[in-house]
This record gives sequence, structure tokens and C-alpha cells, in this order.
Amino acid sequence: MHNNKLDILVLLRETSDPRPPARVTTRGAAISDRGLRRVPNPADLAALEEALLLKDNLGARVTVLAIGPERLDDTIRLAFSMGADRGIRFWDHGLEGSDAVADARVLARITKILVPDLVCTGSRMADRGDEPVPALAAAAVGMPCISAAVSFTPKNEWVEAERKSDRGARQTVSAPFPCTVLFEEVRDPRYPSIEAVTQSLNVPIETWDLAQLGLPFWEIGAAGAYLAVADYGVPRPDPVRVVTPDPKLPAFERILSLLSGGIKAREGKLNTLSLDDTAAGILRIFSEEGLLVERA
Repeated sequence: MHNNKLDILVLLRETSDPRPPARVTTRGAAISDRGLRRVPNPADLAALEEALLLKDNLGARVTVLAIGPERLDDTIRLAFSMGADRGIRFWDHGLEGSDAVADARVLARITKILVPDLVCTGSRMADRGDEPVPALAAAAVGMPCISAAVSFTPKNEWVEAERKSDRGARQTVSAPFPCTVLFEEVRDPRYPSIEAVTQSLNVPIETWDLAQLGLPFWEIGAAGAYLAVADYGVPRPDPVRVVTPDPKLPAFERILSLLSGGIKAREGKLNTLSLDDTAAGILRIFSEEGLLVERA
């Protein structure tokens, strides 16, 4: 085994609880998460269970990391009750408005400081699917990354993992230490005892901010994001009905007319005429709509 004792860093994230009731409100150009319950990401808990199994069998040291506000302390204490050795929560108001690239810089810097042999987390988020931040952070520090892992076995100087491939296939891959492994939600996390939960309340949680990382503020948050935050418009619950735009108007005026509310459908007509009368009627409609071009 690598140094006979692995240092494992487990990234724990929160996700929106899909169970009702849930309420989403808007305030100006921002979405308020008030009324949404937050729960630990299930795939991250499965990754934590894999790390704790290594601790039970090989004596590994497990450090859990959460990036976010103070409410994530509950998730870290859950990890303590399950058997984690150390808990770190990083938060700084400079993270607001960030994207995956800016968040990856933070995670990469924390990885460089802690120097773990193995970084474990879930391969996807329950409420939004794939999450590129762990893979981007691994690339930033030159660390190999194994995604969609369903099982893995640490060797002397490398780790061997079985991962999901296309169309349900399985693929066996290996990577040298240190490396990042992104786990699928295949292993059920252990259920902590009441005594362990009670003891976790007294375990100190390390709180880090931007000063501990030594990152300049322009590399994180909205300043370091590659994707700028865009405004959005909420549809009207009861759109105003408007008439169909006049086809003689310029294109931009017709578009503005359509965007001002709902579209009132044209009145349909059913004509049962002879072939000549039908052709004359179609020509009359085209003429009324201004679709006929008079030739000199």
C-alpha cells in the first residue's frame, strides 16, 4: 500500500431536496432559494462510504471538505458521525457569482495545500447532473481523474477502478497516486449510531476563507468566471392577448408585438367551393394580405 496509510480527501456537496413541498421565488433578476430544502448529495455520500471502508480495512485517514455557507456544518458533522477524521469548510463571499472554472481554482488550491493521496467525490449531482468542478480541479493540479467509478481497489503505487462506460459496459482503468475518483451512487452509506451523532456535535470544524488559500480575489467568484451571469425574464402567469401582427410591418416590429404577450389565433374558415372559386378565393386572400406582387 502507498505509504501503508492513505490520506483521502472527500468533497461533500449539497443538493436540492426533490420532495415536496418546495417553493421557488424570484426577486428582481435573481432566484431565491428560500423554501428549498438542502440535503447531502447522495453520490458524495457513496464516495464517503468508499473512503470509510478504506479506513476500516487499511487505516486510511479521511478528511471531508465542504465549500459553502455555515449550513454545510451539518453535512460535515454527519461525516464525523459516520467516521471521518477531519472536517474543513471553506467559504468566502468572494465566491458569489462564480462558475465551474472559478470553483475549480478554489478546489485545486485546497488540494495543493492538503496534498491528499486520493480525492473522492460523486460523479454527478442529484439536482443538476454532471458536475465538472472536480475534474477541472484535478486537471489544474496535474492529477489523473477516473469518472463514473463503481468500484476501486488501491494497489501499491496506483489505484485500479471499474467504471461505467457507454451502453452499460464496464471498463477497468488504473491511475497512479495521487488521483481523483468520481463515484457513481452504487454503495449505500452507513447509518450512524445515536452515540456517534452525539459525539460529532463536539468535534471542531476547521473554517477556511480566502486568506488561508492565498488566491487573489480576481481569480475566484464573478471576477474569475469565464461565463458571465445573464439576466432572465419570468413568463407572465396570465399573458395579455394580442392580435396577430400585421405582415406589412418590419420584422423587428412584428417580433416586439409577439413578445408583448400571447398570440391570438386567426379565425379559421372552411370553404367548400369549386376549383375555380377556390383559386379565386386564395388569390383574394393573398391580395388582402399584401402577398401578391404586381408586375408592370
